[in-house]
Amino acid sequence: MSVSIHAEIPSVDTYLDLRKAGGMGSYSAEAARVGLPNSLYSVVLKEGGRPVGMGRLVGDGGCFVQVTDIVVRPECQGRGYARMILEDLMGWIEKNVPDTAYVNLLADVPANRIYEKFGFRETAPKTVGMAKRNGS
Repeated sequence: MSVSIHAEIPSVDTYLDLRKAGGMGSYSAEAARVGLPNSLYSVVLKEGGRPVGMGRLVGDGGCFVQVTDIVVRPECQGRGYARMILEDLMGWIEKNVPDTAYVNLLADVPANRIYEKFGFRETAPKTVGMAKRNGS
């Protein structure tokens, strides 16, 4: 089956579906409607025309960029699709973001291993990632 990567923002339904399929935390449709258009760059990976993966870049595009929402449907994992998504995102960063920008991500284990192949390194103990959900 043919696989192709598309520089596009996923629809709200595709975004929520891919996150759920990948076992990622959920967001409301309202939050997705607000957030998705604010992406710096986004890709959807399609296999036979069906969305099977995605990735996004968020931030200000100059000082800070965060790699987020990297997901591939479980039944499609092990085919190099996450690598394809990351190669595309990193290529966009190289062409469009200043060399001095701080590019970061939060990695779920064991996915951190693929990010290391793209030059990402753990920052602890000097810095640690922290998070808070609005409303909690």
